[in-house]
Amino acid sequence: MERDDWGGGGMDSVPDGVVQYILSMLSNVRDVAACACVCRRWREHVPYLPALFFPRNAFDAAAVGGGAADEAIGRMVAAVARLRELVIYCPFSLARLPGWLSMRSASLRVLELRMDAAADKEALDAGYLDCIALATGLEELRLWGVLLTNAPAWGPLQGLRVLEIVGAPLRDTAVTEVLAACPNLTDLSLLGCDCSGEVSFQLSMLQRCRLDFLGGGNCSLLLSAPRLQSLEAQGFTWISLQGGHSLRRLSIAKSTGRVYKVDTGKLPDLEFLSLRGVQWSWAAVSSVLQCASQVKHLVMKIEFCGEFDLLQPFPEVDLVDFFNSHPRLRKFEIHGAMFAALCQRNSLKNLDSRFTIPCLEELLITVRSPLNAEQKLSTLESLVKYSVNLQSMVIRISQMKNCHDAADDFFEEICKFKYTNYKKVRIE
Repeated sequence: MERDDWGGGGMDSVPDGVVQYILSMLSNVRDVAACACVCRRWREHVPYLPALFFPRNAFDAAAVGGGAADEAIGRMVAAVARLRELVIYCPFSLARLPGWLSMRSASLRVLELRMDAAADKEALDAGYLDCIALATGLEELRLWGVLLTNAPAWGPLQGLRVLEIVGAPLRDTAVTEVLAACPNLTDLSLLGCDCSGEVSFQLSMLQRCRLDFLGGGNCSLLLSAPRLQSLEAQGFTWISLQGGHSLRRLSIAKSTGRVYKVDTGKLPDLEFLSLRGVQWSWAAVSSVLQCASQVKHLVMKIEFCGEFDLLQPFPEVDLVDFFNSHPRLRKFEIHGAMFAALCQRNSLKNLDSRFTIPCLEELLITVRSPLNAEQKLSTLESLVKYSVNLQSMVIRISQMKNCHDAADDFFEEICKFKYTNYKKVRIE
């Protein structure tokens, strides 16, 4: 390479450490291959790359069908001597996976595989996941489209801290056995998975957990995690949490079917609570609210209460008792059903001049019916009057049925209320 006018040697004068740092920013195999073709010196630094990423379009269909893709993956994995992260989204042969993992078992720390592109579902459940145990130093594992009806023979993966499985049919016993093989997890995500039965596990180091289960069937969750700080549970009918005293964020949802029971124990450090779903038993709702007395941000979006197939409205909720039981509440997002429960005729019977809502700053209220308009307006006025630190109230009118003039009259009253409190109230 010719020397430039400043007396330097071009790219040849760049120190090896700088070249390694530049190449370490690359992971996409297309970019790695292009850089390796620049010159021999750059190619000699390929073994020091920390990561390889094979996107879905890394190879054309002919290469995949003829086995050339597997050969290319094998060559690149073999070339990178200090590989820490391997991500494969493109189609590959499961039969070749054990060889790749064994080559880099000493250095590999992060593994992510799109198993739905690898082989048919029968092959996925025939022990091909057992080879993951070869990567003994693995710290993060992410699997897409895997079939977990039988637990793989991983043994204890003591170093694994992060496990994420996406879009997988699961069997409850297989889930329990898989998690038992990962005793030191701090982060667990099972997203878009289909499972029924009872999912039960104990993880003493777990801090963050996301469970998103599909379907309207009955699925129970029994979880023991004394260090848990964040839990998102979607799709469960029964939930039992032991050791939730460190929990700061809790989100429970079920888009189809019913939530019958939630047992969490006291949640003294809880800051955020979200309850969503079509139907919850009132016992489950009241149990969570009682345990979360110190919550700061509460989201209530439940359509109905009731047991079995009987859809019922919420029972009356005393406004004074509710806010006295949640004195640290700062932000409250309340859907139509819960708001209607707070607006019953007797919910304001205990109001007196000494009552205040001390910490409430933000309110988002969804109104869906003009029924009991007088009580609803009275409740809105009370919330503005007694929330001494209120900064904003958003009233969201959603899917209100206009059967007669009642809806128009109610909306007109809401507008008057908004103009009277224009500094704090707005309508969406």
